Amino acid sequence: MNPPALHLVKSVRDQVSAEEWQIRVDLAACYRLMAHYGMTEMIANHISMRLPGTNDEFLLNPYGMLYEQMTASSMIRIDVEGKVLFNATDYGINQAGYVIHSAIHKARHDVGCVIHTHTLPGMTVSAMKTGLLPLAQSAMRFLDVAYHDFEGVAIRLDEQQRLVASLGMREAMVLRNHGLLTVGPTIAECFNNMWRLERACQLQVMALSCNTELQMPSPESIKFTHEAIRGLHLGLREWPALLRKLDQIDPSFRD
Repeated sequence: MNPPALHLVKSVRDQVSAEEWQIRVDLAACYRLMAHYGMTEMIANHISMRLPGTNDEFLLNPYGMLYEQMTASSMIRIDVEGKVLFNATDYGINQAGYVIHSAIHKARHDVGCVIHTHTLPGMTVSAMKTGLLPLAQSAMRFLDVAYHDFEGVAIRLDEQQRLVASLGMREAMVLRNHGLLTVGPTIAECFNNMWRLERACQLQVMALSCNTELQMPSPESIKFTHEAIRGLHLGLREWPALLRKLDQIDPSFRD
């Protein structure tokens, strides 16, 4: 299945390095997985991945395609200044996607992948003054989650410095009255961070809807669990299985 508005005289695979092509495949897979697990808002939101060997170039989705339509060939290569370096589609990029992702890629060279979502559980928790609660070990994974106050639609460049300052060196951030954001060295780890953060938000919304007093774990058990999980590089082991899952559903993300 060719993605909409993709016009090729020569295949994208023949125009990029083998390393970039593999990143394109994994990035398209990440978009498809986000759609599969219900973490999308039509054509809104964005996932980016830094290109190997660079600090200023990354791949981002074309603004106009659904997540389930993404393919390796449709990813747009841009730099941190917003210049489009390679685009095989008729679409451009989302301005908010550029502002958020370029800010993080410029400031955090340890970060390869960035994911931003507007899911209902994520937006709900983002509006709670309590923030993310350590209700179960799934949520304790994000004991050191960052918070960034809402400043309006993220299309102004002057917000970038404050956004980066809010994130610090953390790997997850709740954008107040907005949504969620995760980062990771790889696509696999960043996706796993987002999947787990989303689950933690789902858990909190469900627990708070039960109209009963909640049992909170001890501070000692929360800290122990957080530290035990934090260094596991979660996501790398799961990724090959997730790719096999996608291949069974629709392997066209590899195109």
